[in-house]
Amino acid sequence: MLRVFLTIVLPLVAPTALYLAWVWYTQYSPWGSQPGPQPGEAGRWAGLPWVWLAGAGALLLALVLFVVTVNFRTAPSGVYVPPRTENGRIIPGHVEPGRSP
Repeated sequence: MLRVFLTIVLPLVAPTALYLAWVWYTQYSPWGSQPGPQPGEAGRWAGLPWVWLAGAGALLLALVLFVVTVNFRTAPSGVYVPPRTENGRIIPGHVEPGRSP
């Protein structure tokens, strides 16, 4: 569940969350330029760049999935043996070195 959150949900939501945090900081924060809500800002959500934020989230998601799936190291020296049962015991999967495929 954490892997799904870190590789899919977080990259999709991060650009929008950062943008909304920046808007809040500049408009509503006591440290920002204009503290407090201004009159006539009811339609402020309609003015957000939703297409750009969605595009940035999709691009970041594609980048994260590419980096996660690309294997930057050399091929393992051995053969993967999947989990199995022997005499009622579960033998976990492992890589046996020295065997050729």
